[in-house]
Amino acid sequence: MIPDLHSFTNKERTQRIDQAVSTHYDLIIIGGGITGAGIILDATLRGLKVLLLEKEDFASGTSSKSTKLIHGGLRYLKQLEFGLVKESGVERAIVHNMACHLVHPRNMVLPIVHDGTFSKLSASIAISVYDRLAKVQGDQRRKNVSKRKLLSIEPSLRKERVKSGIIYSEYRTDDARLTMELIKASIRNGAEAFNYAEVTGFEYENGKTAGVIAHDHISNKEIKLSSAIVVSAAGPWVDFVRTKDDAQTETNLHLSKGVHIVLEKSLLPIKNPIYFDAFDGRMIFAIPRGQVVYVGTTDTTYKGHPDAQHCTLQDAEYLINATNNFFDIHPITVQDIKSTWSGLRPLIQQKGKPPTELSRKDEIFVSDSGLISIAGGKLTGFRKMAQRIVDLVFEKNDKEWANCKTKNYKLHHAPFKNYSAYRSWTQNLIAENDHLNRNEIISLVNNYGKDAEKIIKYAQDNNGNILESELEYTIEHESVFHPLDFFERRTGYLYFDIDKMRSHYENINSKLGNIFSHSSKLIDQQKEDCQEALDANSLKLMLANADYK
Repeated sequence: MIPDLHSFTNKERTQRIDQAVSTHYDLIIIGGGITGAGIILDATLRGLKVLLLEKEDFASGTSSKSTKLIHGGLRYLKQLEFGLVKESGVERAIVHNMACHLVHPRNMVLPIVHDGTFSKLSASIAISVYDRLAKVQGDQRRKNVSKRKLLSIEPSLRKERVKSGIIYSEYRTDDARLTMELIKASIRNGAEAFNYAEVTGFEYENGKTAGVIAHDHISNKEIKLSSAIVVSAAGPWVDFVRTKDDAQTETNLHLSKGVHIVLEKSLLPIKNPIYFDAFDGRMIFAIPRGQVVYVGTTDTTYKGHPDAQHCTLQDAEYLINATNNFFDIHPITVQDIKSTWSGLRPLIQQKGKPPTELSRKDEIFVSDSGLISIAGGKLTGFRKMAQRIVDLVFEKNDKEWANCKTKNYKLHHAPFKNYSAYRSWTQNLIAENDHLNRNEIISLVNNYGKDAEKIIKYAQDNNGNILESELEYTIEHESVFHPLDFFERRTGYLYFDIDKMRSHYENINSKLGNIFSHSSKLIDQQKEDCQEALDANSLKLMLANADYK
């Protein structure tokens, strides 16, 4: 174990579950995505005794499959959702302050093109309103640039298409890492959380929910847990949870699938995130990250089971065609895709509206039994969603009222004072470890903040292998159990450095199998899942898909 850090490991799972079974909680949360993670932190900081349960790994659903932006949602101005834009815009800076090593300011480039979604006038007005609503200050406010200037900044744009451009400010993040930091902060403050613990039913007292019945997939045992209130923040699965409480529940969700593809940066050599027009009137992001660029997202109605969705050839070709249409590059093909991810947005049903026009506002449902469910919303708004839920929990509980404390809360146990401090500290760490790869150090700091230094020192003192030290850290302090917990949610290697995953996943799987040998059946299944993820992301499954034929 890396010393001087709070333990949060499945090695101690038996003792932790025994303790949870014997505890009466003020609140049990179902769902370990960004919404559930926001709720557990808010509730814990207000003094409540809280437990969170996630049926797979933390952030394994929508909260590791977004476009990974903390942004206000410029396109929602077209839908006249000024309240949503204002709240999201203001929240960007708050979330950046909560974890500046995870939430990075970036200049977003919006090219103005012939017959595009935005004209120069409409874009200028929209972004001016956006800046005003979001209280954007100083040099982060929008800048108009000429065609010549735009092409000097991003020469891969098609010269014949662009007329001018606008540069405005947004924030890029890692959604799964942000979810993880919220949960870790909650654990340090006295909460409890389990991954691989699936809620299968409810406990009742006088017709009201009084706890949950859960299946612990690691021990393969049923457990019963009691609480005053239960909240479901299960995202695309929220209706499945609601039917466990009331079989007559009617669906209130419209699931929209969003797909991203990952390309080598050499194939799409952009310097900044670009928000560009697809060929059908939609807008798409192309975002550089390290040595790759990811492009997305699609927005299509999905009617299957949430566990079964994946990137199809049709999804990939849509993004490829949009990219080839907008950029002056050597045409990209399906075979150029390094990796993909696909997720579901749980939107609130609105009759007659296509997915692109459905509101991203969240909505709260309270059943006759008292089960509170929340759905909808967007990544940027997680903190305000959590605040509304916890306010409601206090209203329904006999606890003395406590105000929300997350606005100025720093997530990391050793936070950076500000972004300048983050950059300075990172440069010093690079200088002190000039024998290591610079990009590897930056990635470690972006993922783990100042704990990156402990991970490097642990490697130097023990095995000399940074990746194995990183694995040790995530097993002991971030509840890693499955190889994909590590390669997808904790590090992002599945998406952003899939070659590293291919090189190391057999060794990592073996190490995890040795540690958690009591769960050999689940480990074997996870090895299959890991290989399937590699196959899917190398497009073997996509090209074998019936869509391709």
